[in-house]
Amino acid sequence: MKETKFSLADVLTALAALIFGFVCFLSANFLTLGDTRQSIINAAVIAVVLGGLALAAKVLKRTSGRFKTCFVMEMITLLLFVGAAGYVATSTFPHYFAVSGKKKEIQTKLRTGIIQAENMFAEYEKYAANRENLYREALKTAVAGKQINPGEYEAYGFDSNSIADEKQIETKMFTIHADLFPSNFTEMKQVSSDWLVKSRNIVEKWKPIGIVGVVNEVEQNSNEWLKQLTELSLKRETNEQAKDFVYNLSFDDVKKDFNTLAGQPAPLSLGLAALAYAIMLLSYFVSKRHSRFPGFKIVFGKGGEEDNEL
Repeated sequence: MKETKFSLADVLTALAALIFGFVCFLSANFLTLGDTRQSIINAAVIAVVLGGLALAAKVLKRTSGRFKTCFVMEMITLLLFVGAAGYVATSTFPHYFAVSGKKKEIQTKLRTGIIQAENMFAEYEKYAANRENLYREALKTAVAGKQINPGEYEAYGFDSNSIADEKQIETKMFTIHADLFPSNFTEMKQVSSDWLVKSRNIVEKWKPIGIVGVVNEVEQNSNEWLKQLTELSLKRETNEQAKDFVYNLSFDDVKKDFNTLAGQPAPLSLGLAALAYAIMLLSYFVSKRHSRFPGFKIVFGKGGEEDNEL
């Protein structure tokens, strides 16, 4: 029966190359800390080279003529495959498994960073509430002692000839609250909350592509939010004595766990790479040589009449 041009073994070879390439993409995405374009290019090159060499070896094996030349090219192709496979199996491919092997440690570090960011807004709200309480008490004290110490009363911006003191206090309290909680505060808090919830979900479920974004952004975003909150706290009301908002952020260097190649590849990654290579070469292994192939004599230049075709 005539053999189909593209067999099931060929499909498995292509599929194995694609899956292998995808793992290489995840590894490259870790190494480049989210450079998706470069990671796709690297993975595509690896998949095409390995899959192409495996299929090329199969085609050369099934040749119906020029046996000596094709046999030599077949052996060269296999050597190239082995060399490329060995290099990738000990460099790019195992990196995904090396990083995933530190999953618990990385998750702990990222959780800590996320919790810090979550608590930052709560701490700011406590800071702001405390400032408002202190300012209200200072205003009440100034009003209560306005006869004894009119200078302090005036220093807080009170005017005894206009509105009642209680009304002026409420106006001043409205102003300090508006300064500490401007109109965009709620939006900023909601945006940060949404990002943190999403990031926590990515970390807990260990999503290989999304987690790089969390690694890149958790420190950057947290520092940006802290900067905005600190700027809000710089505003001072009339004669208000207050300190700026202070919140300590500290982050473990998680990036080095992603962009630093591990040393010796883990047995698991080597085993999976070997399995992928075996499947890639399946089409080569199951392909039969042409019935006129002269056998091992071809190696010694005694291939018979087919040699004259070279």
